[in-house]
Amino acid sequence: MKLGIVGLPNVGKSTLFNSLTKAGAESANYPFCTIDPNVGVVAVPDERLKLLGDLYHSKKVTPAVIEFVDIAGLVKGASKGEGLGNQFLSNIREVDAIVHVVRCFEDSNVIHVDGSVNPLRDIETINLELIFSDLEILERRIAKVAKGARMDKAQGKELEMLNRVKERLEDGKLAIGFETLDEDEEAWFLALNLLTAKPVIYAANVGEGDLADDGAGNAGVAAVREYAKESGSEVFVICAQIEEEISELEDDERQMFLEDLGLKESGLEKLIRASYHLLGLMSFLTSGEDETRAWTIRQGTKAPQAAGKIHSDFERGFIKAEVVNYKDLLDQGSLAAAREKGLVRMEGKDYVVQDGDVILFRFNV
Repeated sequence: MKLGIVGLPNVGKSTLFNSLTKAGAESANYPFCTIDPNVGVVAVPDERLKLLGDLYHSKKVTPAVIEFVDIAGLVKGASKGEGLGNQFLSNIREVDAIVHVVRCFEDSNVIHVDGSVNPLRDIETINLELIFSDLEILERRIAKVAKGARMDKAQGKELEMLNRVKERLEDGKLAIGFETLDEDEEAWFLALNLLTAKPVIYAANVGEGDLADDGAGNAGVAAVREYAKESGSEVFVICAQIEEEISELEDDERQMFLEDLGLKESGLEKLIRASYHLLGLMSFLTSGEDETRAWTIRQGTKAPQAAGKIHSDFERGFIKAEVVNYKDLLDQGSLAAAREKGLVRMEGKDYVVQDGDVILFRFNV
């Protein structure tokens, strides 16, 4: 999974990126300190892996990972060359979802590019720049398709669809709600890879005092939550400064620090939960002496396609999947014991994989 982090300058975007990835991206109290897109890969915390790894005495434990891409702060007019943001928007066209960091804290020591804190105005500013950037993509595609549209029925159909998308964006609406009429239109629409067609997770960045009650008393957070509800987006509350402190601690110290703050989970864990929920993702597990590993798939994935995540040969030559729930496996202490209790099932190609399934695939190529 790949997530792109966007936001205005000085909203805590790079501070959050640093804390999530420990990649040490430069963070400073002035716009455009992130000159190059920063990329960091983060392991998805999953206690099931350690327990299974211990059970099998695995030589290696490999978690699922998320790749974060942090780009320069966007400002009003970025799509027209203002600031440095627009030249980096291409770096997040390939992401699965966008994490939009929104400032919901007051601090006279931290400059706001528009002079005051107003989360909804800030969201609107970023959305407009993403829309302008998408319009450029659309206009280039329209110019290309229009040449052959008179002679080619399919291109004529695509042109009509492109103009509908363009009209929607020009009305100030995001592409994410655009309804395609058939499979052809859906394929053309997806090929555009529009930024405003991507699902969004809003990271409401608050002061330390608003963290324990999850921003319940913060008017800015309430506004962001209401906005997100209307657009079908996810929201999680963080204090980027606290996250940075957490990221520097060892695991046992981190848990104590979170408890002292009255928190059950870190911002990273909140973000992962939000992104998995938004994108409809889950993990199945494989375990043995060599390796215990988590594999990220979409909910509703059938066994052969899940096998294909490991290797294309597994999908092509799929025969059966030997499946046991990880809790049952841990409770019984071994696969053999779980088999004796009838907890291990042989599933065929129509089996829909469930979160927490431990699977051994049988295949023949």
